Amino acid sequence: MIYQITSLKNPLIKNVLLLREKSRERKEKNLFIIEGLREFNLAILGGFTIRTVFFCPELLPPEEVRKISGISFISGIFEVSQQVYNRIAYRNDAEGIIAVAQPRNYGLQDLNLSVNPLILILEAVEKPGNLGALLRTADAANLDAVIICDSLTDVYNPNAVRSSIGCIFTIPIVVSSTQETLTWLHSKGITSYATSLTADQYYHEVDFRGPTAFVMGTESTGLSQSWLTTADHTIKIPMSGKIDSMNVSVSAAIVVFEARRQRNFGS
Repeated sequence: MIYQITSLKNPLIKNVLLLREKSRERKEKNLFIIEGLREFNLAILGGFTIRTVFFCPELLPPEEVRKISGISFISGIFEVSQQVYNRIAYRNDAEGIIAVAQPRNYGLQDLNLSVNPLILILEAVEKPGNLGALLRTADAANLDAVIICDSLTDVYNPNAVRSSIGCIFTIPIVVSSTQETLTWLHSKGITSYATSLTADQYYHEVDFRGPTAFVMGTESTGLSQSWLTTADHTIKIPMSGKIDSMNVSVSAAIVVFEARRQRNFGS
């Protein structure tokens, strides 16, 4: 059954605004916001639990409304006026659908790795936009997982969900500590490669055909000494210009796709 909401004072609408704006609210309620049809569909395919859906009939095609109505595990579907939708929407390019969902909280022990895994590890990622871009790279390369160590941002920040264009739903994401991750990597026989400007070896000189994890730091300070001293190897990207750094998502794409090239773009 579809219910109608026309008031901005409706408690459900107020709740959506809180989830959109406050990380603490998302963590306490274990809920987050999905906005956009592509993102919503990828969340469904990724097995995320959808609690409620809000749609604006002036913006969402009727056939999409019928599809949503047929999803049995959504507990509430609400038709909202365009005024209400515009108030709760995070994006300017309105697509007419917003959902409240539960995150999937993977642990390292939950990861179902391939025979020859390829993993991306991010230390202290700060910017939701960078996280979203990194997740797009992870999806494009079909990585086994993304592990976030000592995170400084909320994985389900609306800007991270938005900038990932739904790839946050396609790759397993684990939030862990550095020490737990190092112990896990060793137990699985996965070789870690920390990216560093001070490394002696260029990335294209290394064999990545075995189980591999690339470790990326922040753009401002790079990786911590903890990773630089405990990773199995350090690698660097040749820099020929006047600056000594690139956007972290670009750097990740370079090394990840070199590994894929070495594997003939297979496993």
